[in-house]
Amino acid sequence: MTTKSADLTELDALMKDRHSCRAFRPDPVDREVIEQILRCAQKVPSWCNAQPWKVTITCGAETDRLRNALTEAAMAGGHAPDLSFPDGYSDEYQARRRECGWALYEAVGVTKGDRAGSARQMMENFNLFGAPHCAILSSPAELGPYGAMDSGGFVAAFTLAAQAAGVASVTQAAVASFAPMLHEMLEIPQDRLILCAISFGYADPDHPANRFRTTRAPLPEFTDWRG
Repeated sequence: MTTKSADLTELDALMKDRHSCRAFRPDPVDREVIEQILRCAQKVPSWCNAQPWKVTITCGAETDRLRNALTEAAMAGGHAPDLSFPDGYSDEYQARRRECGWALYEAVGVTKGDRAGSARQMMENFNLFGAPHCAILSSPAELGPYGAMDSGGFVAAFTLAAQAAGVASVTQAAVASFAPMLHEMLEIPQDRLILCAISFGYADPDHPANRFRTTRAPLPEFTDWRG
């Protein structure tokens, strides 16, 4: 069997171009384009073809209602995610997390020790970075971590399909930290775990938050060969 190298090269280029967009223009994405992205993303594999993901997508005034509710909830505190957040980050995982965080802060002019500036940037998560759309992803609670794992594949496919369509996106765990409010506001059944959000729209290329890129680990750092 031979690999279609041209296709792999094109996919690699698409993945290099994709980045987490943290500043959007207000222009909405046409419903037809969103549906094309969804149809493409749903082709990812899942255990027994269960396809556990469901997305609740906001548009227009509903996105504004969501961002206002999230901002109010974040200011009040009281995080309550459906899926437990990590116990911690250590070693290379902590190093990568810090590298990403400081690169963002440097891009937007937040210096070390500027707590007000870092808090302001953190709150942009709940403003959905100004995106005109937000997709809230959920999975059946009965499928547990395997439903979440399958849904992670959908998230990756969605962001790549969006990039191919000229639509920018950013995945957000922070939004899922207010799961009870999301269940009620968006009428997401309690027997589904809210996993994350994907804010999406057209990127603001001139915003400083979009002028940095994260790095990726070299192969030996994440690959073990046997045989």
